[in-house]
Amino acid sequence: MTAVRFMRLLVLFDLPTKTKKERKEYTKFRKFLLKEGYEMLQLSVYCRICKGQDTAERYMSHLETHLPPKGNVRAMMITNTQYERMKILIGEDKKEEKIGSKQLLLF
Repeated sequence: MTAVRFMRLLVLFDLPTKTKKERKEYTKFRKFLLKEGYEMLQLSVYCRICKGQDTAERYMSHLETHLPPKGNVRAMMITNTQYERMKILIGEDKKEEKIGSKQLLLF
């Protein structure tokens, strides 16, 4: 049996919020991310864990169909091992980030 390789999907965005319509689009996109299981790492940076690359690619495709009309949205797939190597240079881990590889096996 092949071990599952967990992936992280990072979404980084910079959306305009000057008009009421732009703020509505921003809120709609943010609510979409939360509904899809993304956790906020920091302002305009969201992350979601995925079980394998196929699942990550499906979430990436779904994300592409729900993009706001303006602004910049970037997404990146990385392995869970790469994610765990991320260094926090100032501040602290959030509770959601403390999911270690052993705990992932419980999913």
